[in-house]
Amino acid sequence: MNTHPTGDNEVVAPESQHPAPAEGGIHVDDELRRLLVRLCGERELTAADLESALARAVWSRLSEPGDAVAGLIVARLGPFAALKLLELPHAARKLAQALQAAGNDTPVSVRKLGEGVKRWLPRLDRTATVKDLMTAVRTGMSLLTRESPNWPERLDLLGDHAPLALWVRGSESLLSGTDAEPQPQPPVTGSLAVIGARACSGYGAHVTAELTGIACAAGVTIVSGAAYGIDAAAHRTALATGSRTIAVLAGGVDRPYPIAHTDMLKRAAERGSVCSEMVPGSSPTRWRFLQRNRIIAALSDAVLVTEAGVRSGTLNTAGHAAELGRRLGAVPGSVTSASSAGCHRLIREYGATLIGSGPDVLELVGVDPVAGMFDTDERDPSDVERPTSLHLRLMDSLPLRGTRSLEDAATHAGVTLTEAQHSLAELELLGHVTRVELSDTGFTEWRLIRRA
Repeated sequence: MNTHPTGDNEVVAPESQHPAPAEGGIHVDDELRRLLVRLCGERELTAADLESALARAVWSRLSEPGDAVAGLIVARLGPFAALKLLELPHAARKLAQALQAAGNDTPVSVRKLGEGVKRWLPRLDRTATVKDLMTAVRTGMSLLTRESPNWPERLDLLGDHAPLALWVRGSESLLSGTDAEPQPQPPVTGSLAVIGARACSGYGAHVTAELTGIACAAGVTIVSGAAYGIDAAAHRTALATGSRTIAVLAGGVDRPYPIAHTDMLKRAAERGSVCSEMVPGSSPTRWRFLQRNRIIAALSDAVLVTEAGVRSGTLNTAGHAAELGRRLGAVPGSVTSASSAGCHRLIREYGATLIGSGPDVLELVGVDPVAGMFDTDERDPSDVERPTSLHLRLMDSLPLRGTRSLEDAATHAGVTLTEAQHSLAELELLGHVTRVELSDTGFTEWRLIRRA
């Protein structure tokens, strides 16, 4: 096999021996234009917008999550220009020349570019890209790119490892830290990633539900990965309280994983967002799960680990949080519990904040524990007594002995589920009520704290 030298004394096979794309020449024709307009929202799209959106959709198929070489050339050259160079003979050398002409300040060898070309070209297939876009339209997705108005700029902190595009079901604006849809709940006050072990204990599920509920009552958006255990407990608590939640998947958004969470993810898309950097139809893999964690950390103001073993993959997310400068908190458990050993390690070795109460978690996410629970904005004087009356009604709805579920308490008090959740969380902070986990069902109910 003939080879040619590179500028850094490395050797790479000629690109003529690289696999040819299944069907090259991807460009914005009428078919692709119609699909892209459907996926990119109602904004006016120029020809350059369409080219960029198409190219990023293609690149999200060509490269695996976190591919820094793909991220670098897309960022420096632009997604469409980089894609056109990839289709040419001797693509690696042409990409290197284009990077040099663009004044690239990050050294990348022709050999690395050649390895990238060999990874990407076999996936370059117009038919597959059309199928990706058609599936996204059919399943109600949108395509969010760096050029989109609602692109979450905090993802750019990941540098060349940032996702090249996001496929989204649900609210795009929520991903960028706002929420354009009017909803009967507090305004967005921040975002909290709640993560932990898949095989969580009853203690872990209870603590997760309790702390997540308090964060939700303060208007905090809950971010997690929709896995079994802690992730599911966090999402379900947010959904049960009518709050916002973001689920970041390791596979395609049209392939709920695990399959048992299909209904939960459907509700999450209705109440918030479900997103992935993987094209529709992609299956989750171990690598994609690990890379998914960097997006969870980047989308959040703080990361809370409620339960994790010492070898838990959750610690990978905590590592991304530390690298991004996100605040990191961990809930302690029994010193004899292997399920909490990872949390103890985060507190001991990584400087994670010890989280033991509702005010602790609000402080972690940057919400004033008092202002987060009570509306301090100027109100009509006739409405000043409303919070107190709600508290009294919820306390009256609880039995003097025994417990009552959130739903039953709301019914007895004659208030909405959201009002009941918020008020009970406030009463818990004030020391008037407490949550009780029923050992036989695992559900949480509420009990009055009887004072002497």
